[in-house]
Amino acid sequence: MLCYSDIAVLTLSTLNDVFFALASSGRARAMLFEDASGAWQPISSAQAYQRTRAVAAALRAWDIGKGDRVAILAENRWEWAIADFACLALGAVDVPIYPTLLADQIAPLLADSASRVIFVSTRVQYEKIAAVRGRTVLERIVIMDDENLPDAVTFSSLIAGADARGTNRDPAFDAPARAVQPDDLATLIYTSGTTGEPKGVRLTHGNIASNVNYSTAEFGFVSTDSCISFLPLSHITARHLDYALYAQSVTVAYCPAFEKLPQTMQAIRPTIFVAVPRVYEKVRQVAEQKASESAIRQRLFGWAIASGKPHADEVAAGRVPSSLPWKLSDRIVYQKIRAGFGGRVRYYLAGGAPLGLDTARWFAGVGIRILEGYGLTETSPVLAINTPNANRMGSVGCPLPNVECRFAEDGELLVRGPNVFSGYWKQERPADPTDASAPFDAAGWFRTGDIGRLDADGFLCITDRKKELLKTSGGKLIAPQPIENKLKASYLVANAALVGDRHKFASALIAPNFAALEPWAREHGIPAIARQELTDDPRVRAEYQALVDQVNGTLANFETIKRFRLVPDEWAIDSGELTPSLKLRRRVIAQKYAAEIAEFYADEATASR
Repeated sequence: MLCYSDIAVLTLSTLNDVFFALASSGRARAMLFEDASGAWQPISSAQAYQRTRAVAAALRAWDIGKGDRVAILAENRWEWAIADFACLALGAVDVPIYPTLLADQIAPLLADSASRVIFVSTRVQYEKIAAVRGRTVLERIVIMDDENLPDAVTFSSLIAGADARGTNRDPAFDAPARAVQPDDLATLIYTSGTTGEPKGVRLTHGNIASNVNYSTAEFGFVSTDSCISFLPLSHITARHLDYALYAQSVTVAYCPAFEKLPQTMQAIRPTIFVAVPRVYEKVRQVAEQKASESAIRQRLFGWAIASGKPHADEVAAGRVPSSLPWKLSDRIVYQKIRAGFGGRVRYYLAGGAPLGLDTARWFAGVGIRILEGYGLTETSPVLAINTPNANRMGSVGCPLPNVECRFAEDGELLVRGPNVFSGYWKQERPADPTDASAPFDAAGWFRTGDIGRLDADGFLCITDRKKELLKTSGGKLIAPQPIENKLKASYLVANAALVGDRHKFASALIAPNFAALEPWAREHGIPAIARQELTDDPRVRAEYQALVDQVNGTLANFETIKRFRLVPDEWAIDSGELTPSLKLRRRVIAQKYAAEIAEFYADEATASR
């Protein structure tokens, strides 16, 4: 199988080329947003150009120019994109910040980047900045909502009268924007800190543009396509995607809150859907939970899922199964699952974390082919992606044609390419390449920190994070993520964390999906009690023990979960267990549940289980 056919790649040199492609597209519905009344309103390509031009003029009047840092603290909304394009047009460097961060987490990022201007979305975000402004060098705050706040400029005042300019172009704005070079710094993105303190990743125009050129080239996006922008734009995955969509005249609809996604999917009915694996896992859990509400429905659902399993490979290859059981299941069950996505999606994509083979096969069985990709902030981000013409479940696809890959002796993936960053912000000098923790080795290969392999057909398989591998006291290495994904395949599990590094055996902390567990408990005669009592109930524990036993049946003996603990907590970004991209913060979890973990191994010297 060939990974790539003769593809017509884009020819972007800078991110300003993306903006000019958008501005020149002549589209009436380049962007969509939901207004206060709940109606979806369009923004044309001409309006996007004029509003960007107006914001850039304001920044220029504030003496913001090439290399100056401008922060953006906002949920996904059209103003985010306009602020971004305005900064890029001036050669300024934007600093996206996750809107879920607390004020004390934001202040160090603003101080470290020396951001002079910040765009915030709401009064809530403004108040965070107002509380820590004295610890920064901020000169101005721009608020996207029309709020009359002290020392803040409204976004609407910056773009007043812009739409009236129609399709007129401004050479005085265009020329400097076109003069920005591929090597110019475009953005400073602070990593979410799964393994350490956040570091500023320096990405140039050329880094991201070269990646956009290839990442979606085989998909054949067209002007009738639409996509919902809901993954945080402060993360490179979502931002890269939006650039690729704008470069190919796809309509982008902004969804500022994750809880609004289901209704947004019904309103927009997108043809492209991109999400982190946790979103797909939640969709599956909701479908299984609804099916469990009655015995008849559960039997019918179970039959349909079983009917789909033999056809997963067909769907993954892009074919529609022709068997009668599959067609009947499709009419009764599968179509309803796809309708939850709006009913028109032709491309489902996943990235940001491992999808898991079990999840991929479940969705393929119901007629949803999820094309998984892989990358890091430091690589702009895409390194590999499954495409409509070459998809292999369990892999993250083939490396992009302009990305080189090799593997270190311990299996760590090393990469080179025009999309790879040159270093971290304020890196005084290159790190010693003989230090295994340095980002680059002596030959200039970037150390991804991921363990992987290429199969015979060139598909890349990532097994786990190098720093997250558990090593038992017997010397066996255990990759936690695949096992955690198996646990999360159950609708009763919201999250799971495998522990046991340097111990005799692996154990698991399981955060239940209480939205599913509480109805399950009532159905089984367990009263609606406090969560701590619920997780301690022997009948509840027995149900999860059965799940653990089922997962253990698929594992090698040294990988099996010998002990587990249900925790009465919902892991979240705000409480610190999850990063803004919904990955586990293992250090936080280890500290929070130190007593529970210690209990797992209290009798380790004598325990055989």
